[in-house]
Amino acid sequence: MINFISGIYTHISTWLNKFQVKRFLAAILVGSLLLTTGLSEGTNRSLTNKVDNTIHQGDSQRPKTTGEWKAEARETENAPGERIQRIAGESAEAVKDWASLYPEVADSTFEDDSVQTK
Repeated sequence: MINFISGIYTHISTWLNKFQVKRFLAAILVGSLLLTTGLSEGTNRSLTNKVDNTIHQGDSQRPKTTGEWKAEARETENAPGERIQRIAGESAEAVKDWASLYPEVADSTFEDDSVQTK
């Protein structure tokens, strides 16, 4: 009787390994996750708006997202001088923003070079 049960167990496990049930179940799980993630579109939109508001809460007028950078690049596509001026101004503004966030680091990084250390 034990040999019979052992034989049935071996036969079933061989059959399951043949069909690779674990891979099949993993594929089903991934497929169901991919199909159900788009259902909460309203939640994703509100999260996107919240992130946009957080990004643009500062006073600076420089572009912060890739889309804004690309739009500005298209505006100044045929005017390299204007583009360079905008980039220089925005870089200066970015350094000021950074310095206001990290005043100690900014002070130590941009020390006055006229003071000689001995």
